[in-house]
Amino acid sequence: MGRGNGVVVSLLQQAIVLLVAACVAVPLFKRFKLGAILGYLVAGVIIGPHAAGFVEDGENILHFAELGVVFFLFLVGLELEPRRLWELRRDVFGLGNAQVIASAILVAGALALVGVPLTGAVVAGLGLALSSTAIAMQLLAERGQAHGPSGRGGFAILLFQDIAVIPMLAVMPLLAGTGEMSVGDSALAVLKAVGLIALIVVGGRYVTRPLFRAIAAAHAHEVNVALALLIVVGTGALMSLVGLSMGMGAFLAGVLLADSEYRHELEANVEPFKGLLLGLFFMAIGMMVDVHLFVDRPWAVAGGVLGLLLIKIVVLLALGRFAGWDLRGRTLTAVAMSQGGEFGFVLFAVAANAGVLDAPLVDLLVVLVSTSMAVTPLAMVIADRLLQRLAHKDARDFDALDDAKHPVIVAGFGRYGQIVARVLAAAGHRYTALDVSPEHIDFVRKFGNKAYYGDASRLDLLRAARADQARAFVLAIDDIDASVRTAAVVKRAFPGLPMFARARNRDHAYRLMDLGVETLNRETFWSALKMGEEVLVSLGSSREDAQAVADAFQRADHEILRRQHLVHHDQAALIQTAQESRAELQNIMAQDAVRRGTPAPVSPDENPAPTLPPAEGAAGQPSDEKS
Repeated sequence: MGRGNGVVVSLLQQAIVLLVAACVAVPLFKRFKLGAILGYLVAGVIIGPHAAGFVEDGENILHFAELGVVFFLFLVGLELEPRRLWELRRDVFGLGNAQVIASAILVAGALALVGVPLTGAVVAGLGLALSSTAIAMQLLAERGQAHGPSGRGGFAILLFQDIAVIPMLAVMPLLAGTGEMSVGDSALAVLKAVGLIALIVVGGRYVTRPLFRAIAAAHAHEVNVALALLIVVGTGALMSLVGLSMGMGAFLAGVLLADSEYRHELEANVEPFKGLLLGLFFMAIGMMVDVHLFVDRPWAVAGGVLGLLLIKIVVLLALGRFAGWDLRGRTLTAVAMSQGGEFGFVLFAVAANAGVLDAPLVDLLVVLVSTSMAVTPLAMVIADRLLQRLAHKDARDFDALDDAKHPVIVAGFGRYGQIVARVLAAAGHRYTALDVSPEHIDFVRKFGNKAYYGDASRLDLLRAARADQARAFVLAIDDIDASVRTAAVVKRAFPGLPMFARARNRDHAYRLMDLGVETLNRETFWSALKMGEEVLVSLGSSREDAQAVADAFQRADHEILRRQHLVHHDQAALIQTAQESRAELQNIMAQDAVRRGTPAPVSPDENPAPTLPPAEGAAGQPSDEKS
């Protein structure tokens, strides 16, 4: 009994130490704008077994704290519907495959050059090619990059890394020459993994929702919380049985529930556990940093960490440029993913048990991974400040502008923004172009126009561009999340500035309308409307009648868009409104035809018009406006 009480007291003491360390370090580091992650990591180093020694068992704490990563990935999955995940497949198997192979080859080559045996160098290269999903995504989220093109591409690479762990673990016995796992055994392991994923898919669709409905009917909130925890931990545990990461299982469960009516309930129930456990995970990583090895082998540790970061940053920068990510996005994503990953610990332990790696090398690799994790947030701060300084340098150039000659700001200088700018220039109006793509900036400067690199959602850049004195703001940014983010900043900081916004689809239009944006142009709507007009002429209508039909349709559809905006968060109401609007549109067109004295259009019974709103970017439906 006494021994049991002693264990409880010890656990309580460790819990108090961890909480005190977090409460002191995190606010302090955030105050100096160094980020919460670095605060957790430094706190873990200080209280860990290799420094002050307040907490002795850092490894067991790390195993428990990995649940924070599991909860984190579940919440990421909730933000990603199956349709969007399917859109990432090329990035997952294209960019992900390229990153792992290129990083592993370069790291293995560097290790072989310093005397590590080839087999050990290959295994170490594979392990060091992996990154920490939790650290990378958290760092990107803190800087607003997680949902942009580079953030989505980075997450696709991280997802591939989780998948790649299975063949990496399977190949260990073969590298050791033990032959413990035959080709048949490897195939069986893959089949088990596929079968389990199928089971989770079926369960997510047909089992969890009835459970939620039954518990919701009982009005027992604490049971709702318990079910949420069961889904996250249960799917993660099932995945671990076949060698996949727990995080991947939780992520898959989140994706399957992303379009569920209980999504927000799940998010609210899981979020507190994620925050606490993820902080504990970062502290546990700090505890794994063996500061004594810095004294014994300082050059090996420093050179290894620096070499690892540089190799992975170079690889990711190259992939980001190939994928078309903007300079800021690809730089921050490359730095955020430059560290080693927690799965490296698992891979090195299995390799050591198989005799592929010797103990001293494993100890060094573990320190390299944990130290790289601790260093990455600091590297991210440095990279972010360098990018801001570069942007500020560009922003200072605005001071030399003649404001009266630049009454229009064009945010986003891709294919859409360039056409708008050419129209303005043709009419004798000067404009200032902002874009995050250096390629677009170089293009417009070649023709003698002023263009500047920078994120148009940054208030300091907008002020430097004299947005307070502009007469019009053209929002032509291609990325929907970046477009909405910029619109929110402009509306808040410059409420009197007229905004002309490009909307890629109906859902994008709804999000802009939520912010109070009045003048919207759905990018393919007008070209499709013009084509319809040309088809009417070819079918025998006069040019005037065809234009009149197109104008009447445009006015009616614009009114329908405004009406549907009021109910677009309610899918059932949106569908009902779309069905009602079809008949209303037919009546409007018929009345317009009678007024003009032309034959009325075909009735809905003879040739039903498509129910346009859901097909134009509604959730779960293909969009005819996406480029």
